Amino acid sequence: MRKTFIGPHLRRLRSERSQTQSDMARALGISPAYVNLLENNQRSVSVSILLRLMETYGVDWREIADDDTGARLADLRGMMQDPIFDGTRPDLQELRAALSHAPRVLSALTQLHRAYLAVTDQLQAAAARSGTGETLLGASPEAAVHNFFRRHRNHFPAIEDAAADFWDTPPPAIDDLYSALKERLRTRHAITVRLAPVNEMPRTLRSHDESRSTVLLSEALDHPNRVFQLVHVLGLIECSAALDGLLEDLPPESPQGRARCRVELANYFAAAVLMPYDAFLAEAKASKYDFDHLATRFGVSFEQACHRATTLQRNGAQGVPFFFLRIDKAGNVTKRFNATDFQLAEYGGACPRLDVHMTFRTPGRIVPQLVEMPDSSRYFVFARTVDRPTFERHGQDNRLAVAMGCTIDHASEIGYAEGVSLGDARVTPIGINCRICPRAACEQRAHHAPVLTAPVDERRRGATRYDAFQS
Repeated sequence: MRKTFIGPHLRRLRSERSQTQSDMARALGISPAYVNLLENNQRSVSVSILLRLMETYGVDWREIADDDTGARLADLRGMMQDPIFDGTRPDLQELRAALSHAPRVLSALTQLHRAYLAVTDQLQAAAARSGTGETLLGASPEAAVHNFFRRHRNHFPAIEDAAADFWDTPPPAIDDLYSALKERLRTRHAITVRLAPVNEMPRTLRSHDESRSTVLLSEALDHPNRVFQLVHVLGLIECSAALDGLLEDLPPESPQGRARCRVELANYFAAAVLMPYDAFLAEAKASKYDFDHLATRFGVSFEQACHRATTLQRNGAQGVPFFFLRIDKAGNVTKRFNATDFQLAEYGGACPRLDVHMTFRTPGRIVPQLVEMPDSSRYFVFARTVDRPTFERHGQDNRLAVAMGCTIDHASEIGYAEGVSLGDARVTPIGINCRICPRAACEQRAHHAPVLTAPVDERRRGATRYDAFQS
């Protein structure tokens, strides 16, 4: 038979009646020491004591004996995964002890956390509408990267210049790049490059051991990504001063954001070296932004070619302004860059009506779509899955999906739009994401956004449980 502990219930029952433990002991015909043991969950309660509680205090013994500890513990453990508790997160034993001895304190903490989430949602909505998310909310490292690149219109002339001057002589052929980069690291920086087995670098794709002057690359990387990683390392070494100069205007209170921006700037450098600005722009226009062709032509991945296209914003030699969005199978936004006015989701998932989510059903195929934002601006978007490095057979389905978009004015320059009749094609209404989208009647709504303030009509059930607003 399962033991039943009623400590918090018994303590509350006694406190509501302003009784001491001795008073309750006399009323129940037991010793004060036994009451103390029961209240501290050091003794389980017997059926006879439950019956006495019912007779003496007129309470239903089932309410006292009802043990929802398991469910409450699961809720608490979920709440404690919030990053706000990093560094102070209690362990399982501490949570169990708090549930036993201070349940009302935990209830108050849970209520406070819910209020915090509600206010955060409201701030996110206000930030999205005003474009001042960096001042309304403490920027996450991901937000710091996005905001930093957005301020620079996703284009850094200093890095473009450094990339253009990277090779002293004409660059080697694509199939000779890997050897040339290894030789450059060896002769100029005394750094040896070695390809390492997956089991030697668990869950790691690249490791630069400065003390041993060694760069290890995982066998899980394909050839284009091995090349990209070596140029990235050279960017961190040879363009250090230029990177530091660009990072000077970042707030010092965000060391993680600064580090992430430095990594992304080194990625920018690598892309600029492997896909030189003028040559890439000319090929992009000639191929009508065929990113499979561009990836093959420059020896890079599909994702790297897409990302490079968002940076073609040089005055007097601009490419199509794109936004770039990458999501995982759960819809979480894992990377975003933007050279347009399109508002990209920062928190949570992207809009479920974006067909980027559908690409997981047809891996490797381009999915085109015309969309309209709540402000009536329209964009042509195309999406496709991309594969990630595979470390083991248990992690083979490791795909992500990328979406590229531009305003409808530029759609005629994109080859993927040739099969879409821009004049009479169906346009899909979308939002940033459900938490801040004002489209009340959307049949795929997953959250009651703070911006939806109309009264709820209890007599009406719409397409979703959120679509019940009075008109």
